[in-house]
Amino acid sequence: MPEISAARVPPDRMPAERMTVRRMRFPYADPAEAHWNKARPEFSQIVNAGSLAMPFLEPYMIETMKKAKERITDPQLLKDVDLYIAQEATHFRQHQQWNKRLADVGYACIAPHEAQLKQDYDAFATKRSFTFNIAYAEGFEAMGLTLGHMLVEDREYLFKGADPAVTSMILWHFVEEIEHKTVTYDVFKALDGRYTWRIYGLAYATGHIFYRTWQAYRQLLMEDGRWHHVSNRLKLYGLLGRMFRKLLPRLARILKPSYDPREVEDPAWTKEWSRQHREGAATFGELDTTRLSAPAPVPLPVQQAA
Repeated sequence: MPEISAARVPPDRMPAERMTVRRMRFPYADPAEAHWNKARPEFSQIVNAGSLAMPFLEPYMIETMKKAKERITDPQLLKDVDLYIAQEATHFRQHQQWNKRLADVGYACIAPHEAQLKQDYDAFATKRSFTFNIAYAEGFEAMGLTLGHMLVEDREYLFKGADPAVTSMILWHFVEEIEHKTVTYDVFKALDGRYTWRIYGLAYATGHIFYRTWQAYRQLLMEDGRWHHVSNRLKLYGLLGRMFRKLLPRLARILKPSYDPREVEDPAWTKEWSRQHREGAATFGELDTTRLSAPAPVPLPVQQAA
């Protein structure tokens, strides 16, 4: 596999400084409420299901990028990868904290689902090729970029009035997904770059994580007693339809041979989140979820924050 050279680094590559490693605090309720968005319990469980994957997916992504570093010589790309790894490490640890609280609620499906996820990612890391793993990593990050844009764009509908800590954790995660949107792309392009592998990675990663997420939220909703009720199922399908109507056009642009994530403009709201954080908005662990329609994030006042 070829090493990257300075000549192959895109001249307009976004600097590593756009990435910031943040030590966030999210004061989750204890005991946790699985339906942290009481108005949208189905959405709560979709997000919970996705969260269960993060302590297995993100360490796998980290190990994949560590292996990629052994083949990279360009110092700027190495710096990018190091910051990417540091951000991903903070993500999965935050999800571990939330997932533990979710398990403490008493869901029997969580432990076997986590065991399946561990088996999946262990197998990818040990039995699949290096090319497969960097393609999966880029495929997941490309899909994650579209998901982040969708969640930010539709934040008021999806999160209005929801628990501030869980909402803030999810939106923080995707602010940082958007920040490091170019890293796995640059790694894949430098170390392989084949269009067919990039699209295969996108299809495989998206299909895999969506399938495992579907399995988990189905089981969670079954334990809630909501899966077999027609009215609840219609709400779920309506929600999924809304989400996919917003996701599919964004996913389609990834199929273009000329796709480059640096050409995807960052949402204004995430830019404001980053700017306010730099200026010391210490309560970003608790956003005011009644004011998500505002063009910039609104933290809860200090006296209201836990």
